[in-house]
Amino acid sequence: MKYAFWGTPEFAAVVLEKLIGAGFLPAIVVCNPDRPVGRKRVVTPPPVKQSILEQSEDTREQITLLQPEHPLEIRAALQDAACDFFVVAAYARILPSEILSIPRLGTVGVHPSLLPRLRGSTPIQTAILEGDAEVGTTLFVLDEQIDHGHILAQTALPDYVPDTTGYETLMRELAALSAELLIETIPRFAEGMITPRPQDETLATFTKKFATTDGFVDLEKDDPRRVMRKVLALNPEPGVYTMKDGKRMKILDAEIRDGALRLRTVQYEGKKPQTLF
Repeated sequence: MKYAFWGTPEFAAVVLEKLIGAGFLPAIVVCNPDRPVGRKRVVTPPPVKQSILEQSEDTREQITLLQPEHPLEIRAALQDAACDFFVVAAYARILPSEILSIPRLGTVGVHPSLLPRLRGSTPIQTAILEGDAEVGTTLFVLDEQIDHGHILAQTALPDYVPDTTGYETLMRELAALSAELLIETIPRFAEGMITPRPQDETLATFTKKFATTDGFVDLEKDDPRRVMRKVLALNPEPGVYTMKDGKRMKILDAEIRDGALRLRTVQYEGKKPQTLF
């Protein structure tokens, strides 16, 4: 089985590392170009590229790394590679039909929600914000619409308890779960042993990108549970904040005890984080 892996952020890096660890070595890895990061605008490789760079020399030599601004830039290289299928995990671009038509078996999309619920770019954050009792991941046949294709496999995260897990931890857990499902599903998919099933469009919901203003909380008026969910879902980005004594105060960590919100770690603008207890 020869495949290309598409992905850019940490979620994709975790998936890729586990695939490689299980012996599913991609022929090609596609991620976004290096970008300036932070206040000093230091040009930094995306997590997927960094993951490849940290592999053994033997592994690196077997992988072709491509970083196009647009997928069509590498169309010829992908055609020459003659991959059987693609795997796309958080690539952050919709692949055009000219790319999707290249692999012999099609393209497997990875989405960390129980589709058709929570389509779009922020399923993990949205699930935390909405207090979903169940979270999971879905493998589906990628098409040109957003998280729309027929489902190949789907599984829920075992022992998940809502309102207890922050975004970064849950992201890594769902990435690991996605990799496990891929490892189990890819051989059956390649052998044509799976009949994809259509998503129920009447059950589809969609997520949105979060702006800085979505992280604002009013500690006097907002429900403590709602504030706590924001702290869990929106840290580190776009962050959660309130105004205190005319100053902007980030809320980095908190807890609910006896029905009341208690702030653990805060950071005033221009200051270092401060642990309150």
